[in-house]
Amino acid sequence: MSAQDLIDEDEDPATGAPAEVLQARIDAAGVRLDKALAGAFPTLSRARLQALLAEGAVSRDGAVLTGGSAKAQPGLYAVALPPIAPATPQPQAIPLIVLYEDAELIVIDKPAGMAAHPAPGTPDGTLVNALLAHCGDSLSGIGGVARPGIVHRLDKNTSGVMVAAKTDRAHAGLSALFAAHDIERTYIALTRGAPSPATGRIHTRIGRSTCDRKKMAVLKAGGREAITDYVVQAIFGEAAKAGGAPMAARVACTLHTGRTHQIRVHLSSKGAPILGDATYGSGSPAIPVRTAIAEAGLVRQALHAAVLGFVHPVTGEALRFETAPPSDMQRLETRLADL
Repeated sequence: MSAQDLIDEDEDPATGAPAEVLQARIDAAGVRLDKALAGAFPTLSRARLQALLAEGAVSRDGAVLTGGSAKAQPGLYAVALPPIAPATPQPQAIPLIVLYEDAELIVIDKPAGMAAHPAPGTPDGTLVNALLAHCGDSLSGIGGVARPGIVHRLDKNTSGVMVAAKTDRAHAGLSALFAAHDIERTYIALTRGAPSPATGRIHTRIGRSTCDRKKMAVLKAGGREAITDYVVQAIFGEAAKAGGAPMAARVACTLHTGRTHQIRVHLSSKGAPILGDATYGSGSPAIPVRTAIAEAGLVRQALHAAVLGFVHPVTGEALRFETAPPSDMQRLETRLADL
């Protein structure tokens, strides 16, 4: 394998912005691809190269490669590095649904499709960008420059209630509440089938999947403790009405811990993945359910953070906020009820 021999510029296919392209020739064959790339591009970690492979940013002799576990073949390899996102998020005048606001904190109803904070692939248009515009200079730096005010997050395609800090003391107080799990958090999910029994507690350990590092999974060892209580609130489908297995269900989930993708992983582990979840929704819903999803226009996981309750970290006031699922989930539930 030769050392990196050329640096060029191209265009990032996702954003259209200029991208730095590194090129190196690999002469040896039979070595695992990500390992060979790490040797050829010493400035990039193996984990970074695996992520770039997954994004389609690595090619050999002009052909895009995606699998890091494949064997390397001789050729000229190119790695397109996306532009580095600005270190400091910029204010953007994005409308927010504000449920509560005072001098210390703000509670909003986050729409699906909005990321909590900037990250690779989502440089702007986030809740942080919107909060910086809404709250002004008072928010800058609270809890860190990159994620000012953020004390918890919802997945980009999960809707619902979130709280953000506007002062250092509110940030410290809210962070302590979340760390102690002294927060009321209930989510509404529409699922394929229904978990059994109809009411229960899922108590597992969750960590990175050993098969796919981009996913979380229930682990027998390692990971972190994860606890979800759930209640099946409604079941859908003619078979369910006759006492048979339901095609879909509405499930309320209460979090006692806050692990990444916790509800999505837990419901999937019970054989009732969330409808529309491209990551954890293994298997396909029944045809009538697929039709209902299409007619409802649902293009994300059907998960909504419906309830958030906590004690105000500065005033001591008990606060509780509840919002209904947005229109895409409501349309889907209406159609499921007709099955």
